[in-house]
Amino acid sequence: MGGLVFGAIYALVALGYTMVYGVLQLINFAHSEVFMYGTFAVAWVFILLHGTESASWSLGEAVPVLLVALIAAMALSAGVALALERFAYRPLMKKNAPKLIALISAIGASFALAEAMGLRDRFAEVFGLDDNLADYVAPGKARDVYSSPVTIREHDLFTIGGYTLSDVDLVIILAALLMMVALDQFVRRTRFGRGIRAVAQDPESAALMGVNPTRVVQLTFLIGGLMAGAAATLYMMKVGVTRQNAGFILGVKAFTAAVMGGIGNLRGALLGGLILGVMENWGSALFGQNWKDVVAFVLLVLILLVRPSGLLGESLGKARA
Repeated sequence: MGGLVFGAIYALVALGYTMVYGVLQLINFAHSEVFMYGTFAVAWVFILLHGTESASWSLGEAVPVLLVALIAAMALSAGVALALERFAYRPLMKKNAPKLIALISAIGASFALAEAMGLRDRFAEVFGLDDNLADYVAPGKARDVYSSPVTIREHDLFTIGGYTLSDVDLVIILAALLMMVALDQFVRRTRFGRGIRAVAQDPESAALMGVNPTRVVQLTFLIGGLMAGAAATLYMMKVGVTRQNAGFILGVKAFTAAVMGGIGNLRGALLGGLILGVMENWGSALFGQNWKDVVAFVLLVLILLVRPSGLLGESLGKARA
């Protein structure tokens, strides 16, 4: 079940890559940092509402704080995603810069966001907020592993085929599936969704029909950020720790899931994430934990060799209502 749990998280993050690529034909490599900022928002909410004293709560006890943390994580991740669109991509799009330039900008933004989180103690010192923010960033320890003070205890519900499903696992899987279904229906059935699909298919014709491409791009980044914030909340429920480079490996795996399912395909992101999570969990059980990442990327290579367009391969612009 661990594979499905992490696969669901990969799928939520993969939606950000898929949405941006479907509309702009651009790989937003800074999306992993959008997720990372959401994980810190979750930890900060627990410190704000509970304090720094270590505690162990059941899922029921944690639900009220988790809901606040979910809102905070989605808001912060969405804000970071919109800032990326405004300052890293929009100026280049207005100048019709080559995609390679935008890709370099994405990589630069990724490093900048990670380093900004790694230097947050220095920023606090510069603004004289050392004492005020001591609970959130210890001096000189901004790059260390950062933990939520509350550990959520998992209670086993039932066993399927030798795998035990806990209450936390069930909530993560169901929440991820519900959010992905809701997003799929939003893109396929709403007016805003039709605008996204129109710009993804033909930006010039969409503009002639009254669709504002800039607003659509903003909406795309906003949705990707919201999904990344939700994934960050589910990730912290399960893992409980983060750091300034926590998004790198997970972001690469989410990108792998998006490519595996068919980059630009929302349902492909779900399928790719679940398959990747299950396969890397199976690989670590068969070959050892150290081979977990190797199995994931070998699977990506094999999929691309057999089906370069991904398992589903349908682009966002061709999605049918």
